[in-house]
Amino acid sequence: MFIDTVSEDAATGTLAEYYRQQRAAWGFLPNYAGSFSTRPDVAQAWNVLNATIRDGMDRRRFELATIAAARALHSTYCTAAHSKFMRDICGDEATLRSIAQDPTGATLSPPDRAVYQFAAKVAADAASIAQPDVDQLWATGLTDADIADIVFAASARSFFTRVLDALGAQLDTETAQTFSPVLLESMIVGRPIADS
Repeated sequence: MFIDTVSEDAATGTLAEYYRQQRAAWGFLPNYAGSFSTRPDVAQAWNVLNATIRDGMDRRRFELATIAAARALHSTYCTAAHSKFMRDICGDEATLRSIAQDPTGATLSPPDRAVYQFAAKVAADAASIAQPDVDQLWATGLTDADIADIVFAASARSFFTRVLDALGAQLDTETAQTFSPVLLESMIVGRPIADS
């Protein structure tokens, strides 16, 4: 980290509770948690926003859009973390292998490709989105609410990745070690993995 953060042992009050929640969710205290040690209230607000977006849409679509946005934003941390969720929560390692083979999303099914490429475009250059981009999603059967959810997921990821990368958080070795070397290598799109 580029700033001095509050250690888990020294944390009190709201920060101690935030650290406790993160440890309970991951089984270890993830490196990103320190990014919020000066403002645990921001961390809690982020948790509410992220959960509201994620829980209001199809979980697999959320992970697909989030991976696309994280890759477009060069976030190794979020690319790997959400790839893990895609594999472990959604039970879909095949999609991760397709993205590893071709990070543009070209080898995904047409509906997945449309979601993935749209989310990446939202993250990389939202002002370039035009009606044909939305028309392509409509053509796959997505509704206006589905499309808005993809925008929410990609846009929210922009906040989180910027916080982590600007403060120097690196992907935890605990998460990295859950992938094969080949899959992991395809997820290193920005900062390197933390030293163990």
